Amino acid sequence: METLTVTTYAIYALFVTLLTIFVAKILFKNSLTFMLRIFNEKEELAVATNSLFRIGFFLFGFGIGFWYLAIYNKIDNVRELIETLSVKIGGFTLFIGLMLFVNLYMFFRGLKNRTKKELLEKA
Repeated sequence: METLTVTTYAIYALFVTLLTIFVAKILFKNSLTFMLRIFNEKEELAVATNSLFRIGFFLFGFGIGFWYLAIYNKIDNVRELIETLSVKIGGFTLFIGLMLFVNLYMFFRGLKNRTKKELLEKA
């Protein structure tokens, strides 16, 4: 039954879209604080850089999410639909989690460099 395969595609595509938007919204709302500190309270530069990070996050998130969309086996029943979605959604969720930690790493790295620079300026 092709309907279940199409249904699986639709559920997965909706999940990818909603999760990517949700995580990006929270991450980049809160990351502005880091950016302001990293760029020495220069709001214009912090906002611009934060926007570029957001665009990159969306491109990676949607790119990987939809690249991983393909389903090569026929889905004949609800059990197969759920099993296929669990693998796809689980894999994508792990990827988004990894992306979150990569972004946090970059923010903390920038913060560390800023703190080092401030200490050198005081010395």
